[in-house]
Amino acid sequence: MTTPVHQLKAELFKTLGHPLRIRILEKLCLREHSVGELLAELDVEASNLSQQLGVLRASGLVATRRDGSAVLYAVTDPEIAELLAVARRIRTKLLSDQLELLSDEVVETSGQPTGASS
Repeated sequence: MTTPVHQLKAELFKTLGHPLRIRILEKLCLREHSVGELLAELDVEASNLSQQLGVLRASGLVATRRDGSAVLYAVTDPEIAELLAVARRIRTKLLSDQLELLSDEVVETSGQPTGASS
């Protein structure tokens, strides 16, 4: 039996549903990183980073390769960067729309444009 596409999509979004995983992916979309580099750039506990990298590896979103004694992490598909960019644009638009609604509500409540003095 095959897994329905909507189930696979839900699993992908569940994997993306952790803020540290998003931060890791954003770094890895720019270039490969070692664990040490990620620790320095993300300022997180090593055990937490290791756990989240494990989840990302298990999901197939990141892969590793050895370079001497270093293990480098990289995204497995460049479209991950586009997915994160689209998510950012959607979130920004939603926030902008919410701010506009809030601004309109303030004007309606006060009867004056925002920033107008009495």
